Amino acid sequence: MDGKPRSDGVRDFLRSRGIQLPEGSPDDPAQAETVGGLGNRKNELVNRAIKDTGVKPYDGSVELIHQLRHQGFKTAVVTSSRNCDTVLRAAKLEAFFDERVDGNTISAQRLSGKPAPDTFLTAARLLGVDPRRAVVVEDAISGVQAGSSGNFGLVIGVARKGNAEELRRNGAHLVVNDLDELVG
Repeated sequence: MDGKPRSDGVRDFLRSRGIQLPEGSPDDPAQAETVGGLGNRKNELVNRAIKDTGVKPYDGSVELIHQLRHQGFKTAVVTSSRNCDTVLRAAKLEAFFDERVDGNTISAQRLSGKPAPDTFLTAARLLGVDPRRAVVVEDAISGVQAGSSGNFGLVIGVARKGNAEELRRNGAHLVVNDLDELVG
């Protein structure tokens, strides 16, 4: 489900296990036995976990964000999650991004989710930056594919899952194990 809009992730998860559910709608109650209902049930569990245990951001990511902002770079967060604001607030990072393109933006603007480049291209447009002069940082294969197909100037893959070669094969120009490798 990593890097995909909620309904796409639910569909792919179910398909991988040979399970079929009716589509339903994104507004289905969490107890509904539909793709929409299961996605909303998962979302309730995610929000409960954020509330109960909080969010621990990767230290290297936080350091890099601070460094980029200190150096005057524009930044955007691009995520398929509809919980972007909640997660950023819980991590105390909400003030560090000029723009946000999240699951709510994807839905409202009818954007295609990753691996399509739409979300990253939208973020570049909102920042007023030519994609060829922008950097995409991604740990999801679908996000690396999106950055590559969007012709971004640099696509950095973060191999937190030991998948450096897979990230390279899918379009990452540079692969690091943690973003602290880019802090200097």
